[in-house]
Amino acid sequence: MKIYIGLLSFFLCSCQETNSEITTLCKLPKKLKEVSGMQWAKNGGNFFYVIQDSGNESSVYKVNTKGEQIQELFVNAKNTDWEDLTSDKEGNLYLGDFGNNDNERKDLSIYKITTTEKVDIIKPKYKVSFYYPEQTDFPPSKKELLYDCEAFFEQNDFFYLFTKNRSKGFDGTTLIYKIPNKDGHHEAKLLGKYKTGDDYNNSAITGSAISPDGSKFVLLSHSKIWLFENFKSDDFLNGKISILDLNHYSQKEAVCFKDNNTLLIADEKDKKTGGNVYEVNLESLKAKP
Repeated sequence: MKIYIGLLSFFLCSCQETNSEITTLCKLPKKLKEVSGMQWAKNGGNFFYVIQDSGNESSVYKVNTKGEQIQELFVNAKNTDWEDLTSDKEGNLYLGDFGNNDNERKDLSIYKITTTEKVDIIKPKYKVSFYYPEQTDFPPSKKELLYDCEAFFEQNDFFYLFTKNRSKGFDGTTLIYKIPNKDGHHEAKLLGKYKTGDDYNNSAITGSAISPDGSKFVLLSHSKIWLFENFKSDDFLNGKISILDLNHYSQKEAVCFKDNNTLLIADEKDKKTGGNVYEVNLESLKAKP
């Protein structure tokens, strides 16, 4: 999703990078300028998958930790606005085609795919389409633009989505939805609401990921991580929630767990900045005073 960051963002990035809690793992290939989702491989390989959002190819890219593209997998599905990538415990990938900047879409969907080194063209195993029952106008009023989404993960045969607030008078409200992971058209169930803050540049949700053991998950913005722990089942808001400042501002759009304590984060290329994959140790981040 194309977001233009002004001079304030540039100065924030310049000033904060020296005190950053994150380290640069690698630069992404030049063609991957608008990475919107990423997922660490669960088959033991030392690589990750990434996708790009609207205006780009309907492809999943396999990239190693040196930033080298290993493979491009063409998916037989339209990239209307692919905004996040996740996987299940078996390693199947899910493409979240639910970017909805103007809150006008009625074709929100998630595609299940399996990957193989022997095939470069992939047909989705099935398509999960869904709708938000709380949305009755397309688009709603400017004060109710709550139905864009760039963040989800899969857990125990359900998808959990965290919407991106684009409302006038932004207050950081993200809606938490639950959708069954099965073929067909489904009503998204609203589980709750969470407020991240009233500063759009630092509080709008751009990605999400759950740890391999399922004990924690994170939400991402351009400068922060929200860490959710000690929850029971999917009662996420009654667990422990920590707000962790990355001390680094850029157009961060994708996050995944490399292991239960290590995050990888990718940002979009913006002129001379971005286009990187960063590594973050959660324990170090939590220990910061």
